[in-house]
Amino acid sequence: MESYNTYMLECIELAKIALKKGNPPVGSLLVFEGKIIGKGIESGKSTGDITQHAEILAVKDALNNGYGDSLHESVMFSTHEPCIMCSYLIRHHKIARIIFGVSVPLVGGQTSEFKILETENIPKWGRKPEIESGVLQHECEQLNEQFAEYLINQKKL
Repeated sequence: MESYNTYMLECIELAKIALKKGNPPVGSLLVFEGKIIGKGIESGKSTGDITQHAEILAVKDALNNGYGDSLHESVMFSTHEPCIMCSYLIRHHKIARIIFGVSVPLVGGQTSEFKILETENIPKWGRKPEIESGVLQHECEQLNEQFAEYLINQKKL
């Protein structure tokens, strides 16, 4: 659990960068054999490109770093539960384990009605990933509160 906190604290730092740019506070890492192979900082709002989610960017970074063949043995860390779009990517690449801070019940790949992270009904996806949630949850929730305040202040302008 201690190593989880180390990686999650780095995700939180990435999420703070996203927040400073007006994005939801999401940071993500891919870890293979104790080494960070990919990093992602949420940037969908600031770029106007909805596909710029932290988890997708972490996978792209890992691919660019030459770790395409290792994704199925990697662990993804994220401040937030991967959304439906990101969950599809995770299942496509057969990422073995997902560790996240806070759930996203309406659009999350595990807690929404669209349980992409949990289904085993799609044969080519194989086994579902192991999932652990609530890691540094309080710290991740604090970032969400800061983002909510940011959105309220934006409406006042």
